[in-house]
Amino acid sequence: MSKLGTIALGIKAPIIKPEDDICKVVIESLKEAVKEDGLRIDDRDILCITEAVVAKGQNNFASLDDIATDVKRKMGKGKVGLIYPIFSRNRFAILLEGIAKGVDELVLVLSYPKDEVGNSLVKDFHKYHLDLNKQSYTVKEFKEVIPEVKHEFTGVDYLELYESLGKGKITIVLSNNPLEVLKYTDKVIVGSIHNRNELKEMLLLNKAKKVITLAEILNESVNGSGYNSEYGILGSNASTSHSVKLFPKRDQMLIERIQEAALKEFGKNIEVMVYGDGGFKDPVGGIWELADPVVSPMYSKGLEGTPNEIKLKYLADNDFKGKENIEDLVKERIKAKEEELKGKAESLGTTPRRYTDLIGSLADLVSGSGDKGTPFVLVKNYFKNYSE
Repeated sequence: MSKLGTIALGIKAPIIKPEDDICKVVIESLKEAVKEDGLRIDDRDILCITEAVVAKGQNNFASLDDIATDVKRKMGKGKVGLIYPIFSRNRFAILLEGIAKGVDELVLVLSYPKDEVGNSLVKDFHKYHLDLNKQSYTVKEFKEVIPEVKHEFTGVDYLELYESLGKGKITIVLSNNPLEVLKYTDKVIVGSIHNRNELKEMLLLNKAKKVITLAEILNESVNGSGYNSEYGILGSNASTSHSVKLFPKRDQMLIERIQEAALKEFGKNIEVMVYGDGGFKDPVGGIWELADPVVSPMYSKGLEGTPNEIKLKYLADNDFKGKENIEDLVKERIKAKEEELKGKAESLGTTPRRYTDLIGSLADLVSGSGDKGTPFVLVKNYFKNYSE
């Protein structure tokens, strides 16, 4: 019996260019790994492809002018509010610049001391004494209490950076009450990622006249630009100083083409998924890495669902404690386990998260976001358990 469990292998690939055939690049990269490194492709291996290369292959880019045009068309003239974006140069600063170009005046409401995913506006916030009864602060009022507002890791003063991007159009307000924006305008863009729909509903229930989320900006093409019908400009990254790479458009045919090509080339039925940010939290910085709207925007049917697992420790410490043939007993219990273990004692402590969230997070950790050059990750033995 093999002693190896789940294995995740980064697969190097050439630099992806706009409109490259991603299916062809993937299969050629696997063939090289088989030839050069002795890699073996097996049934139910999981091929994970980073969202960035898929978006590049789709040529899914947009300019600041495209963003500005869509914002102007959807929000009209006058003052517009924008609430609770994340603090990020790569993820949001360039979007803010485009949004500001499309409005007459922008009231930017920021949460403090952290954004939605845990980026701190200021280090050691607990050492300062803000008036908790105060509904909002201007930048001047905030800095009177906390003079140095810099991100712990990047050293960026986001109040200064974000204000500078509007060329005099942006007024920043700091408040943890999302309804505070309605004191300035009844037209609002929700900048949050994961709770955007709840905030939109709250604003509309409190008499806001026009509310959209970032998912509704560039959810269709503007003058031939890239777009994403599901997520708009959510999940985008800075590409150049005047353009962004958007989150990839859903393309189930690409997933199926890669599966078919792998079967033809290697004779194996594999699973395929596209992944973005992993759904994990940095224990030091307290930052939740998931700045994309989802971990995986597209995947093969075999990756639907959640694990149905028995906790080995529970069996060893309870049902089979002191038994001489404990390994055999555990294996037999695994083989005989029910199809649905939710709520059962033997499943206590297992993680009923979606396969795509678990595997996508693993792939993101393996590929990294720097210079490893491994935009593809092959995960092996993921669906095997102790009894196999």
